[in-house]
Amino acid sequence: MKWYQGLALSASVAIVAGCAAPGSTPDSSAEPGSPVATTSGPVRGAGEMPAVTVSELQGSRVQSVEAPADLWDRVRRGFAMPDLEGELVQRHEQWYSTRPDYIERMVDRSRLYIFHIVEELELRGMPTELALLPYIESAFNPQAVSSAKAAGMWQFMPATGRDFQLRQTIFRDDRRNVLDSTRAALDYLQKLHDMFGDWHLALAAYNWGQGNVRRAIERNQAAGLGTGYNDLNMPAETRNYVPKLQAVKNIIASPQQFGSVLPLIENHPFFDTVDITNDIDVETAARLADVRLEDFRALNPSQRKPVIFATGTPQILLPWNNADIFKKNLAAAAPGSLASWTAWVAPSNLPSREVASRFGMNEDDFREMNNIPRGMVIKSGSTVLVRRNGQGAGAVAEHVVNNARLAYTPEIVLRRTSVRARRGDSIATIAARYDLPAATVAGWNKMGARAGLKRGQAVVLYLPVRASAAAARDNAETARSERGESRAARSSARGNARAEQAPKGKAGSTRAAKGRDSADRRAHKKAAPARAQPAAGKKPVARTGSAKAAPKAAAKAKANNTRR
Repeated sequence: MKWYQGLALSASVAIVAGCAAPGSTPDSSAEPGSPVATTSGPVRGAGEMPAVTVSELQGSRVQSVEAPADLWDRVRRGFAMPDLEGELVQRHEQWYSTRPDYIERMVDRSRLYIFHIVEELELRGMPTELALLPYIESAFNPQAVSSAKAAGMWQFMPATGRDFQLRQTIFRDDRRNVLDSTRAALDYLQKLHDMFGDWHLALAAYNWGQGNVRRAIERNQAAGLGTGYNDLNMPAETRNYVPKLQAVKNIIASPQQFGSVLPLIENHPFFDTVDITNDIDVETAARLADVRLEDFRALNPSQRKPVIFATGTPQILLPWNNADIFKKNLAAAAPGSLASWTAWVAPSNLPSREVASRFGMNEDDFREMNNIPRGMVIKSGSTVLVRRNGQGAGAVAEHVVNNARLAYTPEIVLRRTSVRARRGDSIATIAARYDLPAATVAGWNKMGARAGLKRGQAVVLYLPVRASAAAARDNAETARSERGESRAARSSARGNARAEQAPKGKAGSTRAAKGRDSADRRAHKKAAPARAQPAAGKKPVARTGSAKAAPKAAAKAKANNTRR
């Protein structure tokens, strides 16, 4: 009966098509081999029913016209990748099947997003196994971040994300955006499949990188080895990547076989898209939609700040049944009450306390909102989040939102320092010594930039703390040097004064007397040790014992000489 129902349905579709476009010719763009309804006989006028030729569809089976009972059934119907077998697959089947609580958490998170992914895969004609890939990548957590900085449920690296138009600014990260990241992931997977012609190799390249897979294939080709997924030499993570997906696929295909129970996911959309034209606070959007704040964030995980800028994120996602509630409440709300934050671009380098004061914010609150460490200066051109303070309800400009960046540098604290001029110094030379503009130093001292300075003259500078300390040390060294030069000059002056006061006739005799005194002292130094030495040819006299022992010693010595 099923083939008869399918045949009847085909005929009905052909009849409806004929009614919609009487006298139309077959579409030349139809794929080769596709069944095409044709007409025969004379051309009929408008409004007349054309003849219908019924032809039997060529195929092994007829597609069921019944809607899948749940989303799992729909996913199973779209399986199209060849199965991978082996010990690794069995190991991962064992791991997942013995952790029902883990599967339940993954599935509970996925119910928000998986219907959209399955629909996108079906529209593209891609295998529905790929809808299970976020289970492997992130356990369907859109806020997941790897140690390598991959983010989102599809785990895009920053550079790869930018390659697929996923913006990453201080306000949002599209790698976490449900719609944008899914579009980018499926684009990337299809590109890899077109490149390698094999879904297993495409998945390996998604995990390991297309360049690494290509080089591994080339090495095997050069060695005369196979080039399939199981043939390549690859890291352990990539070696286990497809077996993990195959294990999850097997459990989804036959949960009873593994003693698993899959939570029900109904076969209908979970969320709807709603357009916004005004900037709106995240909390305000959740309140107008009558959903919990954490549920709103789960559907809009790309937002990094407490406000959504309409020019960068023109659509938000809401639970299907809450979209109409939001639209109704949004229409009744005053546009000026939707957003309490706005974006501001710094026109110059500014301390965070100055920006906070300008917008009536506490400095600590301002730094916390923008993740600015203490003691930092915001660089010119940086975009920061500030209180709106009645600046109107208009949306922030698109170029500001889509190119928002924040850069800062440590704040340099200047200290008033006084330095002393050296011989030959001028305002210009002192400015150059401390790497300052001469005009600035001149302004601090109310002098001309080319003004000369007296030695020791004080010059005021405003220097960083470290440079100020160095200048103080320099001043101290200069002062010590000047004191030494001053003492030498005074000593020289006193000597000159004594010389001038001495009588000119006695100058020569005075110098001669000084010369004799020096000679006598040198002679005395030489003579003193000479007296301590014995006379030539005589033995030294012992310095110990009494004087009476001397004759006895002499007699004994004489007797010894006689015996020899």
